[in-house]
Amino acid sequence: MRILYSHRIQSRDGQGVHLQALVDALRTQGHEVRVVGPSGFEKAELGGESRLVALLRRWLPPAAAELAELAYSLPATLRLARAAAEFRPDAVYERYNLFYLAGALVARRRKLPFLVEVNAPLAEERQKHGNLRLRRLARWTEAFVWRRADRVLPVTEVLADHVAAAGVARERISVIPNGIHPEEFATPSPPPTEPKAELVLGFVGFVRDWHGLDAVVRAIAAWQGTPRLSLLVVGEGPARPGLEALAAELGIADRVRFTGLAPREAVPGLVAGFDIALQPAAVAYASPLKVFEYMAAGRAIVAPDQPNLREVLADGRTALLFDPARPGALWDAILRLATDSGLRARLGAAAREEVQQRDLTWDGNARRVVAMAEAECRRRAGQVAVLGQPVTG
Repeated sequence: MRILYSHRIQSRDGQGVHLQALVDALRTQGHEVRVVGPSGFEKAELGGESRLVALLRRWLPPAAAELAELAYSLPATLRLARAAAEFRPDAVYERYNLFYLAGALVARRRKLPFLVEVNAPLAEERQKHGNLRLRRLARWTEAFVWRRADRVLPVTEVLADHVAAAGVARERISVIPNGIHPEEFATPSPPPTEPKAELVLGFVGFVRDWHGLDAVVRAIAAWQGTPRLSLLVVGEGPARPGLEALAAELGIADRVRFTGLAPREAVPGLVAGFDIALQPAAVAYASPLKVFEYMAAGRAIVAPDQPNLREVLADGRTALLFDPARPGALWDAILRLATDSGLRARLGAAAREEVQQRDLTWDGNARRVVAMAEAECRRRAGQVAVLGQPVTG
């Protein structure tokens, strides 16, 4: 197929990883993909953000900044329309963003199948966390895009409920979670015959205060048993200075390490060094990329027991899920794994097998996207054929 991929991503963070992974998978399978988005995305570095966007958000009043976001849809639509005229795609695929209408407008004008990937209910999210001012306009633009999509592709069933509540028919909603490239993750080494003197607790991602890693640092410092425990954070984030200061204050600075931003190709090797992989907290509707990385690496996972994570993890089979409302539950799960090497091995092996059995991969996601786009093309072709039949009798 010829797929026109529309987006408004400005930074090389998890969003960019998702975008590039899916595009690479589609191209590997022989499909032609034209990616159309902000020019700055191609030049952005890992973890970087557009300077222009940052300045606008800093200096413009919130309502004016939101109107500027909506106004961006005009040049974006013109750019996407030019690409569509030149590329002549079979379908338009868009990564949804608030106040962004380009894909919906171009697909409708050219009568193309329109697939929309949804990673968050952004109107609700920004109203709660981002000082959203034009709330009615935000909700309208969100519903406008979702309702005009032939298929809406949320990353979790929890998020699918948000999409349905906006008026999208359930038969047009298909959940496609995040995935991984399993070939990037080496087969885990056999468990050691002797107990390890030190175990590494690991975390991957942009670390924020709400992840609760400060409680893990305090618990590591208080732990007097065996094995010795340390923490490795693969990533960066606003919580890092506080965590480093806390570790120094508690006298365990040598056991709390940060790699900083790591190249994507380095992540599998770093995760392979974890003994216990942590997802200490998660947004209620998200499909955390790190969970799939942990699974593919065959790591023993500790994660909160909540609906979106239960969509991919099973307590006691592929992970230990803890009650996030109970104080100390995260640490109890960590200690259970730290003192049971057999359980760590069983959970890790089952998690890795789950990736294969359910095809939780970018290649699998690409196949699902193409199947839906092809089905929509056939449906439209059938409608045209029916409309073109002569009327008799």
